[in-house]
Amino acid sequence: MSEVPRFIAVVDIGKTNAKMVLHDLNERHDLTVRSLANAPRRDGPYPHYDTDALFAFILESLTEFAAAHPIDAISITAHGASAVLIGEHDLALPVLDYEAALEGAEGYEALRPPFSETLSPPMANGLNVGRQLFWLQARFPERFAEARHILTYPQYWAFRLTGIASCEPSSLGCHTDLWAPEQGDFSSLADRAGWRELFAPVRRPFDVLGPLKPEWAEQIGLAGREIPVLCGIHDSNASLLPHLLALPAPFAVVSTGTWVVSFSIGGRKTALDASRNMLAYVDAFGRPVPSALFMGGREFDILTNRAPAPPDEAALARVIEQGLMVRPPIVPNTGPFPEEQGGWSEPAEDLSAMERTAAASLYVALMTTESLALIGANGPIVVEGPFARNLPFLRALGQLTGRPIFAPTDGTGTSAGAALLALGPEVAVAGRPTEQPVDLAPIMGLEAYVAKWRNALAEQGDALP
Repeated sequence: MSEVPRFIAVVDIGKTNAKMVLHDLNERHDLTVRSLANAPRRDGPYPHYDTDALFAFILESLTEFAAAHPIDAISITAHGASAVLIGEHDLALPVLDYEAALEGAEGYEALRPPFSETLSPPMANGLNVGRQLFWLQARFPERFAEARHILTYPQYWAFRLTGIASCEPSSLGCHTDLWAPEQGDFSSLADRAGWRELFAPVRRPFDVLGPLKPEWAEQIGLAGREIPVLCGIHDSNASLLPHLLALPAPFAVVSTGTWVVSFSIGGRKTALDASRNMLAYVDAFGRPVPSALFMGGREFDILTNRAPAPPDEAALARVIEQGLMVRPPIVPNTGPFPEEQGGWSEPAEDLSAMERTAAASLYVALMTTESLALIGANGPIVVEGPFARNLPFLRALGQLTGRPIFAPTDGTGTSAGAALLALGPEVAVAGRPTEQPVDLAPIMGLEAYVAKWRNALAEQGDALP
């Protein structure tokens, strides 16, 4: 890219929703956002993502964007815990939904490297990509043998747009068991399983893989133009990137969506505990970052029946005064308390929609606070994604941590970070910091509420520090 790019089309494939965003790098905001529900298909050999429908959505969105603005580049971000097997002409196997139960993968544990090597904790179902590949190879050996490449998920979309195969460290370092973050190379699993040579070449997220295929450029109305397509990045690391460029350490970033992922930058040194879903992610520059995650967005949806009602002060006060609370986890085998049985302290059907939303918001704040403490986070906290708009969550998080809370809401953090890739790794234009922390009123009675929540966990055998 010879000229400084301005209008970046961002492909953002989340677990719950796929988005297409046109981002203006000069003004640092999203101009247009299109969204599509990303429900897995249940036909075929196992639950899998509808990649053809998603790609049609990508092309339709690019067509709309190109009619309104010039497109200077295409960048890509996507959720982790997914890998793609590419055959001679198409997928060798459908892209497995990581929430699918992988029965018959018991032999995987004998191959799995130690946590000290991968900093990747054991997780449920297919959340460790190594287990996915092991299961697919055992279950479908002939079709697995047809694979020419294994791609990480953002790079699959780059492959469809350019025809160029690649992998990238932030997705390889997303609790896959396949990457050794401190060595910056594949883990011993890739060699023991015989997969190393299948993985496409590892590229940096900032790299331009190539131009958009002429057939797609013509279809979206940009025939004759070479539109550079960037390699792309894991979505939580896309959220982290602008702050890595803008803020002095120490600070923390909480990336929210289906998952709530907490990152500690320059915080206290702590030992990562695999049993509590602590891990090292790998940032855009290939560096390990102490992190912790839980399925907070999914749990919030479950707790609110996907119909949250922003609570007024009276509803929030009732929840606090009556001790209406949620014990973790709601999604089993995830988060800092994966072995426990979570649920409501009172029958949920007795609560109003506002009370459920208040209690669910406090629950996510409590879990986020615990995650931040576990990874030694220090300094201001930046909340990215949907929970940046959840005021009870922000109030509780600020009060519980005693630290400034920044909550940028002008656009999606993932799209802003992915768009920044177009400026290259030596970018001189730093990510735009939020100028002032959010002014958050305290929640009366929160300390007693937290003490009750902690006591309930202690009774389950999970006393908190």
